[in-house]
Amino acid sequence: MDKNLESSGERKLRCSDESKCFQLLESILDGENSQDSKEILKEKLDKCQPCFEHYHLEQAIRDVLKTKCTKQLVPSELADSIRQKIKEIE
Repeated sequence: MDKNLESSGERKLRCSDESKCFQLLESILDGENSQDSKEILKEKLDKCQPCFEHYHLEQAIRDVLKTKCTKQLVPSELADSIRQKIKEIE
């Protein structure tokens, strides 16, 4: 019996490969992976509490950013000044 499980059918309390799982979760949230990856993710979230928590935290952060970050108009003088500075650096 897996010592990471509290009882039968519950999620593991520790992830065996946290960094790799978090990369998969983030790439799926970024829309970079296939349907197969999404199925793997669903299975992982059903079994692993740290991955479940990380996924939902990342999703909540992204949702807040989408709703709170709005496109603001930049004064043309500022944009021209920034373009000029970039040209000077190149």
